[in-house]
Amino acid sequence: MESIALWQGLTLCGIVSWIFISSCLNVTQKLRTLVQPWVSHHVITGTPIILQIQKYQHGFLDALFSGLSCVVSVPFYTAFLPLLFWSGHGKLARQMTLLMAFCDYSGNCIKDVVSAPRPSCPPVKRMTATKDEEDNALEYGLPSSHTLNTICLSGYLLHYVLSYTQNQDASLKLAGFAIVCFIVCLTGLGRIYLGMHSVIDIIAGLAIGFAILVFWLSVHDYVDSFVVSGQNVITFWAVLSFLLLFAYPTPELPTPSFEFHAAFTGVAFGIVAGVQQTYHQFHHEAVPHIFTPQLTIPAFFGRVLVGLPTILIVKYCSKALAKWILPVVSNTLGIPIKSTSYIPMLNESVTGKKSEKNRPTGYAMKLFFFSSQDTFDVDTGIRFLQYSGLAWSVVDLVPSLFSYLRL
Repeated sequence: MESIALWQGLTLCGIVSWIFISSCLNVTQKLRTLVQPWVSHHVITGTPIILQIQKYQHGFLDALFSGLSCVVSVPFYTAFLPLLFWSGHGKLARQMTLLMAFCDYSGNCIKDVVSAPRPSCPPVKRMTATKDEEDNALEYGLPSSHTLNTICLSGYLLHYVLSYTQNQDASLKLAGFAIVCFIVCLTGLGRIYLGMHSVIDIIAGLAIGFAILVFWLSVHDYVDSFVVSGQNVITFWAVLSFLLLFAYPTPELPTPSFEFHAAFTGVAFGIVAGVQQTYHQFHHEAVPHIFTPQLTIPAFFGRVLVGLPTILIVKYCSKALAKWILPVVSNTLGIPIKSTSYIPMLNESVTGKKSEKNRPTGYAMKLFFFSSQDTFDVDTGIRFLQYSGLAWSVVDLVPSLFSYLRL
């Protein structure tokens, strides 16, 4: 017990120390000064390659690569992961969720540290078929998140399938590896074809994604064991999530990356909190799996019909509750707040105050000293609680309904 509390304390203290050190030494700006010019140069010199690829533009390729970008995007995985939990593959779903959160945080941190541009449009033609793609285009370029996420999640899925089936056939392993490589390469090519990334972004996504996958495969069993049977799990994860919000680097210009991170960090916390409390009820290894007599296809579709509306209702209620509670708590504690989108009245109330550009960029100051000249965006907390509630309902509330309805 003492050793568990020790490593948890050391981890959290290490993050707090990093926040202070990076803020005092202005680490983000120094790293950006070193890396950004080199990356920007390669983005510019890589433009002819993009234009050469786009010469083969065709309606079929537009649809193929736009569809593939949707399939390997964060919103798709967010919608797909609940189905994985309800299919009985709880360990795979837990690991995919936490790996996705890790990839999302790491990739977006690097994006905002480097703050390198995407390919210039024009001359490059940028094709954004969905609202999600339009939002992605507002982020910085390096690394390619789609490439990074694809290599990590498809690689881990292959590892899980081979481990779960205990298949030792070398030809099947080779075929699985070839399929993963094909999907990753097609994703990277598609991001260039759509004008969303340059070659250097794809290479960085591949390298960083492979490094994260190797690291995750070495620690995933320890992480899962901690989540399902560790001590102080919920408290530790709540504090960790809070600190990671403040450890996030300040980009050169505002982008949606931090919003994406806050949302998926909330998802990870909700999953961890829910699984930790209900593992022995709904998420142990002996639960019914899909394609077995205990969980038939009609029963699974029944779960989906019950589960999806339920989690959407919980998401709406969590957002409404957070919009009511957080301003009250902030006002009680004397913390000046604003809202850029969720609560228009708060946005109006700070009009005329110090602009965002003049605010201190050191997160250590924002974490421990609430000065009257700082206003904090309450939307971050609302977004975090909203997605935490949604994720909790996926692994706690909805399985309880399944049990009650005998699904």
